[in-house]
Amino acid sequence: MRTMHAGTASVARIINEESKPMTQNVQNNDAAQSNGSTTHFGFNTVAEDEKESKVAEVFHSVAKNYDIMNDVMSVGLHRVWKLFTVNRVAPRPGMKVLDLASGTADLAIAFAKKIGASGQVWATDINESMLRVGRDRLIDKGLITPVALANAEHLPFPDNYFDVVTVAFGLRNMTHKDQALKEMQRVLRPGGRVFVLEFSKVHAPLQKAYDFYSFNLLPKMGELIANDSASYQYLAESIRMHPDQETLKAMMKDAGFDFVKYHNMSAGIVALHEGVKL
Repeated sequence: MRTMHAGTASVARIINEESKPMTQNVQNNDAAQSNGSTTHFGFNTVAEDEKESKVAEVFHSVAKNYDIMNDVMSVGLHRVWKLFTVNRVAPRPGMKVLDLASGTADLAIAFAKKIGASGQVWATDINESMLRVGRDRLIDKGLITPVALANAEHLPFPDNYFDVVTVAFGLRNMTHKDQALKEMQRVLRPGGRVFVLEFSKVHAPLQKAYDFYSFNLLPKMGELIANDSASYQYLAESIRMHPDQETLKAMMKDAGFDFVKYHNMSAGIVALHEGVKL
């Protein structure tokens, strides 16, 4: 395994042995106490301190079939969206990249192949089941890179550390998106870039067809393929509750990013937002 800097090794646990239980979260949980506030979980309203566990249940349920369902749901387009993101990042040897909500590690794998041993690619996720799948995929491809449980709202990394931070299809599941964006800005070095790939607001002429697909076909596909319609109902609802392109752009500016822009893909079904820390 690549030798890590002592500063990062002290704040995050590397997961590289199947025999070690993944039970200790690397974030500072003391910063995430319940304050009685509520938030959305799909279309439902729940206590803020309940959302994290509810989202965890969804992804524990879908982890084993996540990649198959991605291919089916998007007709393979998720691969194009991620490839576009990788090309925009333009990873090169020596870079330090943090991939948040890494899940099954599609982006981390692509980055690690290009960055090599001279840099660092951290694959992090708050969900243990998803991260296990991602870790195993990295190992299967011969890529030994740091993998850690981490809450994006309380990142266990020093200020001004990474060249790039990415999050693909994860921001909408975070309880405090504004706090997560501020944390991304904090751990980036000056001149560093952030990339947020996420479902967004589809173009108006396609809205009715997209709604029919999302709320009628998607849960049925989840039931047939993964024996889990409820999780994919949540997926459809969480997409509708996520900020649209312009709102997310404004949130990124509020978090301290400059030169914020976005690229719509597939008629706005997905958008890639970019920002720079000056």
